[in-house]
Amino acid sequence: MAKLKITLTRSLIGRPETQRKTVKSLGLGKLHSSNVLPDNEAMRGQIHKVRHLVTVEENED
Repeated sequence: MAKLKITLTRSLIGRPETQRKTVKSLGLGKLHSSNVLPDNEAMRGQIHKVRHLVTVEENED
């Protein structure tokens, strides 16, 4: 199953609370923190909501 490596690349300062909660639910805290998550519709939806704050890499595992 494919996995996605998500990295927080932009600051959350001045962002709406919904975006802050979405980033936290993706398992990201500080700037440049990363997390590997499964590639499914739910994750894609969350990533789409904060796509301007994160970078995404595909991992075949």
